[in-house]
Amino acid sequence: MSEQSLAPPAAACVASRPPPRAPRNVRRVIRLYRADYSTNAERVALALAHKGIEVESVVIDYADRSEVERVSGQPLVPVIDDDGTIVVDSMAIVAYLDAKLPQPPLYPADEARRAEMEVFIDWFNRVWKGPPNEIEAEEAAAPPDRERIAGLSREMAAALDRFERMLQGRDHLMGDEFSAADIAAYPFLKYALARDPGDDEAFHRILDEHQQLGENHPRLSAWIQRVGGRPRA
Repeated sequence: MSEQSLAPPAAACVASRPPPRAPRNVRRVIRLYRADYSTNAERVALALAHKGIEVESVVIDYADRSEVERVSGQPLVPVIDDDGTIVVDSMAIVAYLDAKLPQPPLYPADEARRAEMEVFIDWFNRVWKGPPNEIEAEEAAAPPDRERIAGLSREMAAALDRFERMLQGRDHLMGDEFSAADIAAYPFLKYALARDPGDDEAFHRILDEHQQLGENHPRLSAWIQRVGGRPRA
């Protein structure tokens, strides 16, 4: 996808005067296609609010995905329309927003640190999400394999211990500052602390039932509350 620079092109500069200075925080209105209680849409909502970007929301019904399919050619949310540039997939959208408006940052400027964050996000999406997705599929089987569900549940519990260790001596998952890593994980890990009574999605119920915070997770509990207090678009 093509991305436009926020700075004026070199050809527009006049030798007798300096080029106009680009504003530090450009407010954009982006159309966001979302659904109620969508974990992936919440990722994008956190990123948009962090960047101070104005949003026009289009809330779809899971029973009728025709509008988001018309716009993006696929049925999943979130999707953004940035003045005709269509971006799908939650973390691809987060990376796109960070490239468009680098300040305040969501990814490290240092290449090695950015690579570490990208590895974490890839692990979260491809590995961490495996057990809850497999539990959902197993519960739909006739009959479900309860022993396998119990094993997958133990994997989810062990992951909570890993996140607790990651928060040793820092406020956020990859350091002291809020970042794309927190955005990737929070909408899923928040169910370890509480679930909105109106949220009856089966996947979210699984996240609630198979993630139980105890006294040995004080840092993770504080992090969930910390990120939960951040604004959303």
